[in-house]
Amino acid sequence: MGIQESLQKRRSYYMINDSLPVGEDEVRALIAQLTELVPDAFNMKSSRVVVAFGDAHKKLWDNIYDAFGGKVPRDKIDSFRAGAGTVLYFFDESTVQALQQKFPRYADNFPLWAMQASGMLQLSVWSGLRELDIGASLQHYNPVIDGAVRAQFGIPESYKLIAQMPFGGIAAEPDAKEKEDMSQRVSFFR
Repeated sequence: MGIQESLQKRRSYYMINDSLPVGEDEVRALIAQLTELVPDAFNMKSSRVVVAFGDAHKKLWDNIYDAFGGKVPRDKIDSFRAGAGTVLYFFDESTVQALQQKFPRYADNFPLWAMQASGMLQLSVWSGLRELDIGASLQHYNPVIDGAVRAQFGIPESYKLIAQMPFGGIAAEPDAKEKEDMSQRVSFFR
């Protein structure tokens, strides 16, 4: 599958279940390989990933619900909890800070570059999961959940949580996307 086809198939899947079409080992291998392959400015390797499967995944979404004190509807949280796992994306602030000190002229850019690398990793994993016929969506319950995530997984204080990606078997396809007038967003010059 080429990159365009992969990106066309990648969608936000909200109706997922815990039946993966491949084994957990294949998911683990994909995520580890993509984490290694995605570029990072100055080769800083700032991205960190935690993947929760099974009971750890379910507990994570229970903790997320609890962190909001019921202000996020239970059925919404349960739609993510119904999946097989969750990828948690972080960047390591201590890695970023070390490079800020080493290259002071670029100091302001390193946090931005770490976020860019995280975004590339998120898209790569999201598309890679879809190539395995796994549905996923990208969620942003941080920073409200940061403490609960740190406590559950023993995450170092230097890890900054960026996003959560629940994934699982595809229970239903999302609605078709409307085509955009790309001339409003893309310009070409010669």
